[in-house]
Parts: sequence; structure tokens; C-alpha cells
Amino acid sequence: MSKRDFYEVLGLGKDASKEEIKKSYRKLSKQYHPDINKAADANDKFKEVKEAYETLSDDQKRAHYDRFGHTDPNQGFGGAGGGDFGGFGGFEDIFNTFFGGGGQRRRDPNAPRQGADLQYTMDITFEEAAFGKDTEIQIPREETCDTCHGSGAKPGTKPETCKHCGGSGQLNQEQNTPFGRIVNRRACHHCQGTGKDIKQKCSTCSGAGKVTKRKKISVKIPAGVDDGQQLRLSGQGEPGVNGGPPGDLYIVFSVREHDFFERNGDDVYCEMPITFVQAALGDEIKVPTIHGHVMLKVPAGTQTGRRFRLKEKGIPNVRGYGVGDQFVIVKVVTPSKLTEKQKELLREFGDATGETVEEQHEGFFDRVKRAFKGE
Repeated sequence: MSKRDFYEVLGLGKDASKEEIKKSYRKLSKQYHPDINKAADANDKFKEVKEAYETLSDDQKRAHYDRFGHTDPNQGFGGAGGGDFGGFGGFEDIFNTFFGGGGQRRRDPNAPRQGADLQYTMDITFEEAAFGKDTEIQIPREETCDTCHGSGAKPGTKPETCKHCGGSGQLNQEQNTPFGRIVNRRACHHCQGTGKDIKQKCSTCSGAGKVTKRKKISVKIPAGVDDGQQLRLSGQGEPGVNGGPPGDLYIVFSVREHDFFERNGDDVYCEMPITFVQAALGDEIKVPTIHGHVMLKVPAGTQTGRRFRLKEKGIPNVRGYGVGDQFVIVKVVTPSKLTEKQKELLREFGDATGETVEEQHEGFFDRVKRAFKGE
């Protein structure tokens, strides 16, 4: 099945900004996270959203995708997966046809190979992302079978060389064509390309040489990590093949949104409600930060929406380049319920400033009438 357009996956247009892409990813990744959403297709949608974000959040990958889409221009005529084209078996077979096979490379099935990389999505709180944390995770991964020590053969026996491919793991198929003799090389289907024939398989791993185990791994979450960033743990992936080195483990962080704080880079933003009296006369208010409460002086005459900066009360930079700031945006709250005494005092205030309630209403309605008349 063909892939959906990445912009469609994130519900965005092609002119979407980086901030819009990040915001959509954070929303959708939480919506479809397998630990939260138990729907049958949640995991597939989560992977789809992640792939779309990884492509569109990178300028170079996005430019390539905008130009070519899901098609890789470096692929040959055979298309994805190196399929056949016009009877040929791929570039190496064409090279073999015209140049006698001098340039064809053969992979030794018994050569050491690096193990596969693994990925783990870790859900963390806003505070854990800000200050870091030492934790432990369990991941399922393939380990060398302790019974057969990776040979796949029953203890006391050992694998034999495959008689069909002579241990090469490949079979040659010759074909005469108007261009000459073509030699196609394919993985040996008798030994699945391993070059080995296991007569008596290990009862623990059924001949695979590996078993799936849950492994505990210590993880140090770096202070200042942001949503979508990843941490590489070298050598914690799948074990290598034939003595090769293990792969790596990539921890991708999914940071939960905070009820009060909002993050932008290393800076933290929040809104603080103040009363009309505090705004008009000034006051000193207590403001929460991720580092604890601080006192903020609100000067007299403060208007709603004014922004105050609390230096170095933000999030530590993940690379150690200082600490961000916190920005407090004040919102003047208008009381919804007033006593008669309070109303009378406000009327007196209006009279003292020359702005009576009646005059304000009349001026407002006069402007509305003029707007409808087109004046």
C-alpha cells in the first residue's frame, strides 16, 4: 500500500512553518501513542506521524521530499527493492552480463555483521525533560541463545556446510539471451542464505541461534531535552551476527504538556491573573517557576498582556549553553459578580475620571449605529 502524503498525515499545508509542524506532531504523537491509545491501528498511525515529522522537520529532507515525494531518484529502473527489469536481476547482473562479472561483489554469509539498531519511545514529564533523570527501561531484543551459543544446532551437534550452495549462501542461475549469457545470483533457498545446513535444530531457539529476551537498561535523561529529540546508546541494540558488533539503541523522548507552563526552546512562558486593583495600583505577586516560587513586582498602571522576564528561570540548555528565561504574561481579570457597594465605588471612580457608565454606553452604541449606516 502506498504511503500517505506527509503533509496530509500531519494535517498541514505545504507552506506550514516549522513551529506548526512541531505543534501538530506533538498533538498527534500523544493522540496515537501506543501507551495511551489502545486502538488496533494506533501503533501504525504513531509510526506514520513520527516518520512524517522526521522528514518535514529537517530542512534538507523536506526539500528532497517536496521535490521527489516518496520516490527515491537514486533508485534504478527496477524500483524499490531492486526488482527485476526486462529479465535482468539488478545492476550487478547487468554488470556481470556485459563485463564478465569482474565487478560483482559477493557477500560472505559467514562474515561478521553489525546487529540491527533499536528504537524506544520514552514518555516523560515536563519537569523530567527540564532537569533530567536517571531511570531504567526494559526492552525486548534478540540475544544469543544460551543453549546452542548461537549456532542454532542441538548441543553436541554442529551445522554442516550447505551442499546446494557450497557454503556461499548464494545460487547462480544461468540464462542465455540475445545479449549473451546472463548469470543471476540469488540467496540459497535451502539454507536461507546462511551457507549452513542444520540437521538437528536447537530446541530452545528452533535453529535461529537467537531468542527474544527483555533486557534492563539504565538511561540518563539529559537535562533540557525537548520533545522529539533522541538519545543514542551505543552497543545496546541487537547483537551482531557471526561475532559482529551490536547495533545501537535510540531513545526518542515524548514530553507531556504542562498544565501551567509552555515551552519555547529553552524559555518557559506562563500567564498570571491579576485583579483590576493590582493592575491599577501595583502589587507584588507570587509566581510559580520550575525552580520554585519567586516574587514579581507589578508596577501601577500595568495593562493586560504585559510581559515580564524572569532571568534564568527557564530550562537548562541540553548542550550546556546556559539556562533559558521565564516570561510571565499578566492577564487582568474583570470581576463577574459585584456587590452593590462595589458597584457604587466603581461609579464614583467613573465620575472622578469623567467616564460615567452612561456616557460609555452611549458612545459605544453611537459608534455601532454609525458603522451600520456606513458613516
